[in-house]
Amino acid sequence: MDNDAGVSVRLTLEPTSSIAAKYDRPFHLAYVLTLAEHQLSTDLHVTNTSTSPDNLEFQALFHNYILSPVDQVLISPLQNVRHYDKTAVTEEERNLAKVESRLGVDVRKFTDSIYEDAPQKYDVTWPGGGLEIKTNALKDVVIWNPQKDAGSRMADMEHAGWERFVCVEPGFVRGFVEVEPGKTWIGQQVLSV
Repeated sequence: MDNDAGVSVRLTLEPTSSIAAKYDRPFHLAYVLTLAEHQLSTDLHVTNTSTSPDNLEFQALFHNYILSPVDQVLISPLQNVRHYDKTAVTEEERNLAKVESRLGVDVRKFTDSIYEDAPQKYDVTWPGGGLEIKTNALKDVVIWNPQKDAGSRMADMEHAGWERFVCVEPGFVRGFVEVEPGKTWIGQQVLSV
């Protein structure tokens, strides 16, 4: 698309010799970004180009850093959704499914949670602002903010940068997408203000 309604760009990737040395499965990726007046859409197309009968297995995650006041932002509706707290101390605790009790999820402490089989529509709100994220074929969502202790140790984090964002990352994290030879999987998100 390149008209008054918006503009799109399509980026593609296929195996190169350096990629094949690390990942020896045939594939074709296309990442399509479309920007319109009040909307950003990103689509990931994954095609299994194999001639063998093997399915292509992968995970995908859209990393959205949303500029927002960390002490006031809320993400909903995640109440009653099963999630995993990746900040827990032990591996056993990290793999223990919990059920979200909060009406709106906040990130006032170090947060790295995977919400499984989430609703595929999220409202990210704060006083005076917000946005909506709608997804397709992205069954999970990760909510992340490192807070001060972890954020201040990150080499690519600006000073106190953790105070100004939340990551709301739709994806396919728990388990794997399987694509049959000759088939294409499409994961999409649409961010609207």
